[in-house]
Amino acid sequence: MTSGKPGPRWLFLVSPRWLAWHAFAVVAAWGMLWLGDWQFHRAEGGNALSWAYTFEWPIFTIFGVIFWGKTIVDEWHQQTARAAARREITEPAPGIGTGPELPARAHTPAVTDDDAADDPELAAYNAYLARLNSRPATR
Repeated sequence: MTSGKPGPRWLFLVSPRWLAWHAFAVVAAWGMLWLGDWQFHRAEGGNALSWAYTFEWPIFTIFGVIFWGKTIVDEWHQQTARAAARREITEPAPGIGTGPELPARAHTPAVTDDDAADDPELAAYNAYLARLNSRPATR
């Protein structure tokens, strides 16, 4: 029997899809470090260009690890937003349904087209857009 309470949000990290991505990230980082070591040995052997690659591969590894961390943080925030949306759907908002009146800030006045007539800058911009729209498309 399951309770209505969802589990911890970090559990997505151990799903099969994410475990595959973790494995890929580890193999990619290891591979880039191995390539840096390989370039180091080539540089020691006299290949001057390999000195640049010796330092470039570890930098790529650092970028990859940072990107991986940011990906996990982004997914964590999405999980948090989804959980908040589920809570919002299941729990009524405060003040709604408690009486015949609407909450204090339930209505805000709408901005109408009447306001546009009072603004000469907006009217000029709308006329400019109308002129652009009336021209045939040239490509």
